Amino acid sequence: MRSRVAVATIVESEYLLTRLAIPPEHWDLVVGSWQQGEPELYGRFDLAYDGKGPAKMLEYNADTPTSLYETAAFQWTWLEDHIAAGVLNVRDDQFNRVHEALVERFRDMFAPNTNLHFTAIAGNPEDYATVEALAWAAREAGLGAHYTDLDKIGISDAGQFTDDQDRVMGVLFKLYPWEDLLRDPFAAHLAGSGCRFVEPPWKAVVSNKGLLPVLWQMFEGHPNLLPAFFHDDVAAALSGGTPSAAVADSFGRAAPGLLKGHVIKPLFSREGASLSIVEQGAVTEASADATYAAHPKIVQAYHPLPMFDGFRPVIGAWIVGQACCGMAVREDRSRITQDLSRFKPHFIHD
Repeated sequence: MRSRVAVATIVESEYLLTRLAIPPEHWDLVVGSWQQGEPELYGRFDLAYDGKGPAKMLEYNADTPTSLYETAAFQWTWLEDHIAAGVLNVRDDQFNRVHEALVERFRDMFAPNTNLHFTAIAGNPEDYATVEALAWAAREAGLGAHYTDLDKIGISDAGQFTDDQDRVMGVLFKLYPWEDLLRDPFAAHLAGSGCRFVEPPWKAVVSNKGLLPVLWQMFEGHPNLLPAFFHDDVAAALSGGTPSAAVADSFGRAAPGLLKGHVIKPLFSREGASLSIVEQGAVTEASADATYAAHPKIVQAYHPLPMFDGFRPVIGAWIVGQACCGMAVREDRSRITQDLSRFKPHFIHD
C-alpha cells in the first residue's frame, strides 16, 4: 500500500515529522515502533465515489476510526432482518466481513489467552460501542478483553499503566488519538511502561492529514489521490502570490483545479470539524465546530460528493491488517460530513 511507503519516507525525515507536528520528544517512540514492525489492527479510508470515475481518497482514519459497530454489526443485522421480512432477496449480500477479519487479525497479532485492555472516554456511547465491537472480536479470537474508562488509567510505582482494578496493562487498545496522547502528561511514561499499544505509535503518521500532501508529492497524478499541499506552502499562491519553492512545480500543475475549489483541513481534524470549502477565492461552506482551528493545516483539491435524494454519501472502506474487508456509507445534506451524519446500510443485489 502506498500509505506504508509514505510512512517509511516520513519516519526517516525529521523535516516531515516536523511538518506533521509529531512532538520531537516522541520521535524515537514513533520511529521505533515502525522500525520494529509493530502490527496495525484496522483503519478506514473515506472516499468520494459516484459510481463512474476512480474513487478519490478524502482522508485515512488510521488510528481511532469509529462507526465500526454500525458497519460490522448493525448493518449486517439490518440485511438479515430485511431478507427475513422478504424485502430483500435471499441471495442479496453485503460487502462486510469486518468482524470476521478482526477475529482473524487478533489471532495473528496475539498468542492465545493474551489479555488485552480496551479504553475510551467515559460517557460516550459511540466510543464504547466501538471498543466493545473490538473486544467482542478479541474474545472470539480466544483472547481476554477488559474495559476501563480512560480517566481511570493509572501509573504503578514501577511506571506501568494500570486499570481501574490496579491490574497492569500489557496490551492496550486506546480509542484516544495519538496526537492527543503524545501531548498528554501520561506521555512521559509511554516509552518505559512496557505496554504494547494498539494502534502502534507509528499510526500517528498515517492518522495525520499531513499524510495527504506527502502522498501527493510522492505519487502525483495517481487516479485515487487529490492534489494536496501543506497550507503554508501554498497560502500565498492561492491569493495570487508565489508558492514555496519546494512545491512550485507541482502546485503549478494543480493550480487551475485548486483555484477553482479547495478544502482547508487541520492536520488533526475529525468528523469534519474546522474544515472549510473555498471556491473561486471565497469560503462557501465551513464547519461550525472550531475545535481544531489552531492546528497547522493542509489544502486539498475540492472534489464534490455525488448527490442522491438530497444527500451526499461518503464511502468508508474498512481495512483490517492490510486488506479491505467492508464498506460503510455515511451521508449528509451538508457538503461536510460530520459527527451526526447518518449511517446508511447497504446491500448488493443478486
